[in-house]
Amino acid sequence: MTDSRSFCPRCGASVPDRRDRPADPLRPGAEVDLCDDCYFEGFAFVDAPDRIEVGVCSTCGAVHRGRRWVDVGARDYTDVAIEEVSEALSVHVDVEDVSWRVEPEEVDPNTIRMHCRFSGVVRGTPVEETVTVPVKISRGTCNRCGRIAGDYYASVVQLRAEGRRPSEAEIERARAIAEEIVAEMEATGDRNAFVTEATETDDGLDLKLSTNKIGRKVADKITTEFGGTVSDSETLVTEDEDGNEVYRVTFAVRLPPYRPGDVIDLDDGEGPVLVRSARGNLKGTRLTTGERYEASYEEGNAPEARRLGRREDAVETPVVTVEDDHAVQLLDPETYEAKTIARPEYFDPDSETVPVLRSRAGLHVLPDDG
Repeated sequence: MTDSRSFCPRCGASVPDRRDRPADPLRPGAEVDLCDDCYFEGFAFVDAPDRIEVGVCSTCGAVHRGRRWVDVGARDYTDVAIEEVSEALSVHVDVEDVSWRVEPEEVDPNTIRMHCRFSGVVRGTPVEETVTVPVKISRGTCNRCGRIAGDYYASVVQLRAEGRRPSEAEIERARAIAEEIVAEMEATGDRNAFVTEATETDDGLDLKLSTNKIGRKVADKITTEFGGTVSDSETLVTEDEDGNEVYRVTFAVRLPPYRPGDVIDLDDGEGPVLVRSARGNLKGTRLTTGERYEASYEEGNAPEARRLGRREDAVETPVVTVEDDHAVQLLDPETYEAKTIARPEYFDPDSETVPVLRSRAGLHVLPDDG
């Protein structure tokens, strides 16, 4: 029995007949083989560009791909160059058992020459090829960094408080909330998220933010944590390239007049209250009895009251004696006189010292947990 043979359509040399093999729909006519000499004469192992140019933001290091800027997180631009070359190279479909490696050569800070070495098997014949692709790093400024440099902002969050200036802790937490929300949005690929400016004023804090969406998120998160209200107002600033009106939104955040840790006198005859929460209706603890207090719906988070002091104003003072279930004798921290005051239910009769707040309303034992 003799092998069935056919002829090379280019040179006429006899070649094994493989026309009975299944046709490849991606390579029509591939079932008709050239002889090895003719095949390898026009064979291109690797298809590589003559040069690759990579746009990089000189400020943040983002890479320009297509019509977008992408944060790649590369340690240096060699990693970027390797990735760009890898995506640009293609290997002939007939090559089997392909392996390759890249040896970068840094010519100067803006040019990396990529030496790519390939090996594989074609028609049972080992093949190798080396290609060199220069990668040019083109530095510029991405849209995000350009906006930041131009002090661009689309919304303002104004942090204020009713009847007082926001505390340093509230101001610092508002800053942190803005940074956290921006970081969360950046993590999802939103490159338009940034804090343009954070400025303390006599009345509180002004946060300039890159989008209205971030402004709304920051304002809502602040009031979720501290209580208070948010109101917003729009100002027409320009029109975009399509003629649509562009508005800048100001979110006015007004914190409650009292904050956790304040001691207030409601002047209702039932004794001062240590504020626990100002979210929704104000809530706290009566210092004379230890009973829970909550303002009425009408009063909300701002019942009429006098501020007597803060939890951190309390000082430790010795317990002289426990008189009964409703009274305890303590040493006045200023006059050093023994004074009898109301005994709240949270008072521990075994305590040798207790935290006491002294104010014009008298002496009051505070809970140890604040």
